Amino acid sequence: MPRLFTALEIPDDIGAALATYRGGLSGARWLDPENYHVTLRFLGDIDEDTAQEAAYLLGQVRRAPFEVTLGGLDAFGGARPRALIARVTPSSAIIELQAEHERLMRRAGLPAEKRKFAPHVTLARLRDSSARAVADYLGLRGGPPGLSFRAERFVLYSSRDSVGGGPYVVEAAYPLR
Repeated sequence: MPRLFTALEIPDDIGAALATYRGGLSGARWLDPENYHVTLRFLGDIDEDTAQEAAYLLGQVRRAPFEVTLGGLDAFGGARPRALIARVTPSSAIIELQAEHERLMRRAGLPAEKRKFAPHVTLARLRDSSARAVADYLGLRGGPPGLSFRAERFVLYSSRDSVGGGPYVVEAAYPLR
C-alpha cells in the first residue's frame, strides 16, 4: 500500500535559502532540503487501484503556472509545538489548485481532508521543544523575506512509512500549463 500525497516541489535555490535556518533549536529534527515541499493533498496509505485512479484524475488538472511566495517562519502546535515551518502566502492560484485536488481525491473515493489547508514548507519536526524555545528561535530569525518561485508543475509523491521527513519519491509529475 503506497503512502501518497500531492505537492509543489521547492527549487534547489529556495531550499538552500531555507536550509540556512537549520540549527539552534533543541528538540528539532531538521528535514533535508531535498525533501522540502508544499503539500497540497495527503492521500495516505491507499490500495493500488485507488492510487492508479488518483494518478489518472490528477492528469486532468489544467491550471496555469503561478508564483509561490514564502511569508516567514512560524510553528504549528501552539503550546505544544510540533513543527517549524515557512509559511506560504495564500494566493487564489494555490488555493484553487488545492481545492481541485480535494475534489478529485473525493471522486477517487478518498474521505474529505479534515484539516484546513494552510500552505507551508515544513523545515523541522519538533519533539520536546518548549513553546518558549520556539518563540525565542522565531524571534531571533524572523523568516525568509522575499523568497518566491514559479510553480511549473505539481507532483504525486510517495513516502515510506516512517515518522515523516522523507525520503520522498516522485511517482508522477503534472505540468501546470
